[in-house]
This record gives sequence, structure tokens and C-alpha cells, in this order.
Amino acid sequence: QVDLVESGGGSVQAGGSLKLSCAAAGFVFSDCDMAWYRQVPGKERELVSSIQRDGTPKYLDSVKDRFTISRDNLKNTLYLQLNNLTTEDTAVYRCAACLVARTSRYAWWGQGIQVTVSS
Repeated sequence: QVDLVESGGGSVQAGGSLKLSCAAAGFVFSDCDMAWYRQVPGKERELVSSIQRDGTPKYLDSVKDRFTISRDNLKNTLYLQLNNLTTEDTAVYRCAACLVARTSRYAWWGQGIQVTVSS
């Protein structure tokens, strides 16, 4: 059984920081590309950042230089450091695991965690 459990969300003022974690179980974490998505009600889900098996990161333009994705293959945990947060970053953040072969879709998803940034 695959489990992805996010933690570290919460409420913060603009300019503040949070660190999200996604604890993974039930698959070979080191073999999988991982990602963080976010979604606001009424808007499409947005790919915030991804990290390949070899540690290569990618970022949404609006979060570059503010967010940092990382992974610990020994702890089977994915992280997202969120710095200099703005109200536009308010969303439910979900981690995603394992790209389905020859697609841009991820096989498994966490439940999501709320990040709220107030002005």
C-alpha cells in the first residue's frame, strides 16, 4: 500500500517561511520522480516543483528563488522549503510520486496540506 503523508503546512504572514514534508511508503522512493502541486478552489492544479531521481529540480517560474525542493532517499521523504511567501502562495499543497511511463502524470498522490499566507 502506497502512502504519501504531507506535513508542515499552516498559516503564516507574508514574507514568512514554511517547510513541507511528504513521508512516503509502499514503493521504492529512490526510483521515483517526485513533485509538489498546489491547488486553489476554482483554479486548475499547478505544478510547483518536481525533482528527478537524480536530484535535478524544476520550478514554476513564480516560485523560483523562493522555494527549494529536496529529497532524502534514506528517509523516504520529500521536502519543499517555502520562503518569502506571498498571499498568492495560499493553496492546498500535495505531493505526487512516480511519473507514469511516457506521460506527465504521477501515479500516487498525498491528501494535501493547507498553506495560508496572510497579508
